[in-house]
Amino acid sequence: MSKLILKTALVASVIGVLGACSSNDANESSASNKSTSTLNKSTSMQQGPIAKKVTHILSKHGDDRNDQYYWLRDDTRKNPEVLAYLNAENDYTTKQMAHTQTLQKSLFDEMTGRLEPNKESVPVFDKGYWRWTKYDEGKDYRIHIRQKGSLEAPEEVLLDQNQRAEGHEFYRLAALSLSANQNLMAISEDTVSRRRYDIRVKNLTTGEFASEVIENTSGQVVWANDNKTFFYVRKDPVTLLPFQVYRHTLGTDPATDPLVYQEKDNTFATYIYKTRSEKFIGIGMYSTMSTETQFVDANNPEGQFKVFLPREENHEYSVDHIGNHFYLKSNLNALNGQLFKVAEDKIGSKDNWQKIINHRDDTLLQSFELFNDYFVINERFNGLEKLRLRDYDGKLIDEIKFNDGAYSTSLTSNPDPASKVIRYYYSSMTTPSSRYDYHVQSKTSKLLKRDKIIGDFSPENYNSERIMVTARDGKKVPVSLVYRKDTFKADNTNPILHYAYGSYGSTIDPGFSSSRLSLLDRGFVFAISHIRGSQMLGRQWYEDGKKLTKMNTFTDFNDVTKALVKRGYADSKKVYAMGGSAGGLLMGGIINMDAQLYHGVIAAVPFVDVITTMLDESIPLTTGEYDEWGNPNDKTYYDYMLAYSPYDQVKKQDYPNLLVTTGLHDSQVQYWEPAKWVAKLRDMKTDDNVLLLDTDMEAGHGGKSGRYKRFLDTAKEYAFLLDLAGIKR
Repeated sequence: MSKLILKTALVASVIGVLGACSSNDANESSASNKSTSTLNKSTSMQQGPIAKKVTHILSKHGDDRNDQYYWLRDDTRKNPEVLAYLNAENDYTTKQMAHTQTLQKSLFDEMTGRLEPNKESVPVFDKGYWRWTKYDEGKDYRIHIRQKGSLEAPEEVLLDQNQRAEGHEFYRLAALSLSANQNLMAISEDTVSRRRYDIRVKNLTTGEFASEVIENTSGQVVWANDNKTFFYVRKDPVTLLPFQVYRHTLGTDPATDPLVYQEKDNTFATYIYKTRSEKFIGIGMYSTMSTETQFVDANNPEGQFKVFLPREENHEYSVDHIGNHFYLKSNLNALNGQLFKVAEDKIGSKDNWQKIINHRDDTLLQSFELFNDYFVINERFNGLEKLRLRDYDGKLIDEIKFNDGAYSTSLTSNPDPASKVIRYYYSSMTTPSSRYDYHVQSKTSKLLKRDKIIGDFSPENYNSERIMVTARDGKKVPVSLVYRKDTFKADNTNPILHYAYGSYGSTIDPGFSSSRLSLLDRGFVFAISHIRGSQMLGRQWYEDGKKLTKMNTFTDFNDVTKALVKRGYADSKKVYAMGGSAGGLLMGGIINMDAQLYHGVIAAVPFVDVITTMLDESIPLTTGEYDEWGNPNDKTYYDYMLAYSPYDQVKKQDYPNLLVTTGLHDSQVQYWEPAKWVAKLRDMKTDDNVLLLDTDMEAGHGGKSGRYKRFLDTAKEYAFLLDLAGIKR
């Protein structure tokens, strides 16, 4: 636990709503931040809920911070005063957006109307059964189906998620895992949106669920080959860190399940998986910069796990198995990764590793999938993903080719390692999600299914571009753009929505979004900037946007914004930005630094209270992220993080129009971070621009569940943007 010195004194105040706002003409918004929207005008008449202030001193390294809104933290999520404040903010948001209700409904109807009503997935054959899923028209959740031997055989419903979701405001299925003999099915479900999953087992012969329920798990289920034993991971009840691996035997009390592994280092998280060969079950332990894996024979689940390679500082590896060898991707002396193999009886050290693919400075090795006679690697070259087939000597067999200048691709649903057909996913900003089969022998791809977009959608009506923008330090930042051809004008008159993430090495590839069409068809340009902190241009691109180089993430984004306006893609008075989670941190950072660039910003579930969260080891994810943000117990990191932490850096200045969203049950970014941020912004900002906090009282980090319900959030966000842009239809 971080050793903060906490000194709290209550200040007599109440939650209230003020009837007027500042009239200080000297602090009016800049011309580029003015709005003619009804939303902005109505806001100038009412400031919104005012949170009380309670002195709460946080001391570290001789620095005292008075966190006056710390009282909004309630781990129980039951404090009446806190709930009253959140509900007051929700009521205020509802009132301020009341005039957009017709637009919201129109957008929601548009978005859901584009969905294929009775959508079916492409069937996958595995262990004697064809398996596929479908959506029934009007239903929010998938139905899982299998057919024995043939697609002409009778359909057997494995699970109807709609039935499981009945009576719950939120429902998420994390796993549906079948035993080796296909007679038992384990599922893991969350009905709270806290990412704590309950495991149940269904007998597919009788159709009955077993009586035992295993609670508070990560959601993973891995069956041993004896058709009665499976492994699962429990979470720490406070930090929600997955840290304990248990073994369960059907018919026994889960309370007696043996603990087979416990991670004692709280900077590491734990997961489980089965190798491609199905010969081994693995326990993986990972932090941001280090990994370790142990294996047990899947035919002997009560056996001892053997360490593949002990963890080492700054060494990340991922390992799989086929035939008589383990194959691993490792960053050992190789920033972008290289591939090795080792005989299964030679594990435990690096002495017997044999290199298959060398490190390349220009190519990031992202992932690999093993087949009996070849393997497929997903690599990134010059920011673009490549699917390449190689033999086990490393020789290139073929590369699957793509025509778009920017796209997203990955392998998907390849359960049979003996297959000579590779199924992959493909999408671009103008091409809906597609499933292909690549035939290894003929070296040809066949389109199996492309998502149907109901209505008058035609890819030819839209244009996608990939440009490079020079950042202030000379680095070239890739940017993906899409717009409708007949509404785009290269004369600085289009509104633009600029999106990015920029953390954890997560790369947001330019894929298709049917809901985004509602913006494009109304004249918006949409841009994704692939800023530092991602791995778009390789691992170094990530290293240059984390810890003591994190500022690059924020300055890259603002530099791209300026360039997009300068190059004619956007009206400087109609620039909007959006990011979620760590991307919400990005939003907080960019508006503290260059607020005048943006007319409106959406910060979804934003991680904005960086210092306080990273000093509190009781908060989920904190300790495991020291290698991402730095450990503020070290003054060097404390000072650097403090310089960009959005909550700490709020100051008296004009801010853009803001819509901030959160979920009461969020396990990734606790609801009080955005709540505190909004309270502080409302107190300190010097403009009349709108500031809205929208808390989903039934959901968590991912928002609403369900195929249709999730578009309610998107419709509200788009209505916020369109209203600010003066677009009423």
